[in-house]
Amino acid sequence: MNESNPFLDPVRQPELYGHASRLAARTSALMRAKTAGHPVPETIVSLVQNHHARPDRLGAVLDIGCGRGTSSLILAEQLRPERVVGLDAAPALLAQARERVRNLPDSTVDFVEGDFHDLPLPDRSSDVVVAAFCLYHSPRPQDVVGQIARVLAPGGVAVLVTKGLDSYREMDQLVACAGLDPRAAQHESLYTAAHSDNLADIAASSLDVIAVLDEEHVFTFDGHDHSAQYLATNPKYDLAPGLYGNPGALAATLHEFLPDEPLTTRSRITFVVAQPNDGRMA
Repeated sequence: MNESNPFLDPVRQPELYGHASRLAARTSALMRAKTAGHPVPETIVSLVQNHHARPDRLGAVLDIGCGRGTSSLILAEQLRPERVVGLDAAPALLAQARERVRNLPDSTVDFVEGDFHDLPLPDRSSDVVVAAFCLYHSPRPQDVVGQIARVLAPGGVAVLVTKGLDSYREMDQLVACAGLDPRAAQHESLYTAAHSDNLADIAASSLDVIAVLDEEHVFTFDGHDHSAQYLATNPKYDLAPGLYGNPGALAATLHEFLPDEPLTTRSRITFVVAQPNDGRMA
């Protein structure tokens, strides 16, 4: 398709991540709807504990695409490494992440701004590298994996996480049926660069894949008002002016054209665990 994928369009990044409130609203709407699927940060912790040779003696943990820092704090609390570094390219998200740890005593969590194509960390400096729900923002995810391989310490593990191409497809049907965007189902997936079906191959470009885990996460939105709170944050659709970012207006349109009823949608979440493949294993 010729249309630009919003997740790969640098012009749209300030719109998507220039304000922490958009990501907070998106996450809140999804988490209130979630009815099945383990919490992703806890699953990452479990995978590290199961696959790292020394999970009780971790040095640095790097959390790429850390956003508002929620997962970084969970990694710090549950893995108890010497240090967690959260990295993101969005200053607004990092500002909120830093606020989260500002009053924590003896915090071992630091947040830094950076480009995941050129990680600002030394070679072999991280025992664990996490890249959750961020690789699909790169037109060259293999380059990011190459950087992950560079900064992984001997014996280290990487945990990469993404979504299936057809995640939330039921939302496409809702948007189309309401006339909000008749082509909703024809738009390219937001996750096309790094999705459930190609993530292991992307990881294998610079790492040895040692485990792959797939989970189905289920979300039930309790009606149009709830669905609109999520849709207002979703850049996939071609909405009329004034609707994107406006859940009230979106909900009003949904109520006008469709009966108000719950909507259940799904997302396949894929976790890939990998390690260095260059003979550096301890």
